[in-house]
Amino acid sequence: MSCRLAIDALTPEAFAPFGEVISPDAARRVFPINAGNTQRFHDLADVECLGDGGRIGISLFRARPRDLPFEVTMLERHPLGSQAFVPLSQAPYLVVVAESPDAMPRAFLARDGQGVNYRRGTWHHPLLALDAVSDFLVVDRIGAGHNCDEVTLPQAWLLEPPH
Repeated sequence: MSCRLAIDALTPEAFAPFGEVISPDAARRVFPINAGNTQRFHDLADVECLGDGGRIGISLFRARPRDLPFEVTMLERHPLGSQAFVPLSQAPYLVVVAESPDAMPRAFLARDGQGVNYRRGTWHHPLLALDAVSDFLVVDRIGAGHNCDEVTLPQAWLLEPPH
């Protein structure tokens, strides 16, 4: 039996315990560059990379959409580096995070091109695209060493369509 998990709006304040929201409105510093033709939304996320032989890489992930209701039964974390997801479309997706596998997860609805950066060691569910196949630019640690822990949750959590 699963418990219902509320889906909240993704805001920098609500997501702060888990990482950073990557979007122009989350920027603390904005300034013009390229002779004033471009605005730089500066330093939106802290990229972390630990361990010998590790480096920061940029990848593309393509996620198939999930149907709601959906049961969250597992989480993963990356102990050696942060992991950022920046959607390459405006399609919404869900972000599920938890302080630990035994804690109640939090679910957030990302919209309008919002990205997220999971801090190193943050428990999260893999990509949960909604509505359409969605591509994401991913910035994370690549290299030797164990950098992905997966757990089955002691209780399933049900994500239902937002009202």
